[in-house]
Amino acid sequence: MVSRSRMYYRKKDIPEEDVSLMNEIREVYTEYPFYGYRRIHATLVQRGYMHNRKKTERLMRIAGLQAIYPRKKTSIRNKNHSIFPYLIKNLEIEHSNQVWAIDITYIRTTNGFVYLVCLIDVYSRKIMGWAMSVSLDTSVCLRALQDGLRKHTPKIINSDQGCQFTSQEWINTLKQKGILISMDGKGRWADNIYIERFWRSVKYEAVYLQSFETVKEARVALSDYIEFYNLRRPHQSLDYKTPDQKFELGRMQNLTRSKQPAVDNLVNVEFQNATNGGNMIFL
Repeated sequence: MVSRSRMYYRKKDIPEEDVSLMNEIREVYTEYPFYGYRRIHATLVQRGYMHNRKKTERLMRIAGLQAIYPRKKTSIRNKNHSIFPYLIKNLEIEHSNQVWAIDITYIRTTNGFVYLVCLIDVYSRKIMGWAMSVSLDTSVCLRALQDGLRKHTPKIINSDQGCQFTSQEWINTLKQKGILISMDGKGRWADNIYIERFWRSVKYEAVYLQSFETVKEARVALSDYIEFYNLRRPHQSLDYKTPDQKFELGRMQNLTRSKQPAVDNLVNVEFQNATNGGNMIFL
């Protein structure tokens, strides 16, 4: 009889062919970290590998590889909070600071998820303010708002109906600043399409291209990207101007437009004075 204490489990070595396949999986994952095992398997089949999807899933699990996708919802409505109408439907957005949009997305790090909040100027696509946090609450949204309000104040801020944006703290802050509140319809993500397009850009051009070990690393990388996006990245829908260039053009146009009525009124006053005083000259 053999004593149980003398028995040991010997881990089975991974076959050499599986090691080669795992290296190929890692290569695909490094290039497309948002691919799940099904897409990775399809990519491997295109490269000539012949095995089933379960094997791809098993080897990814052994290698500790998992597709990047959201684990937590970023927009959950509180039924006890008030909601506001969608103000920018059919609104012609003609200048900077007319409408800002705000939203929340997730960023994956080695130790879990962090949340990124950004405010975007709809006219110019410029990021006006942003903040990051490991928790999803109203305070991170208010930090992003304060970041944006340090230099400019919009007429309208549009958001979804998430509890962060229907909270009394958020609503009171906007009202104190004289900012009109606009909210998307329930389930209508396309109402906030401008910020959704920015999320696609930041993830494909920054997040998916590198791995963040810490929140600090993520914050530094995203700060660099947002500066690049605002100041140096030509935007196709802006006739290849940068968001910052478009913002300044839109701001100057608005200043010129706001001064024009004052000039017209001055001309009218001078004309009326000349008429009433009998000083008109006819040629």
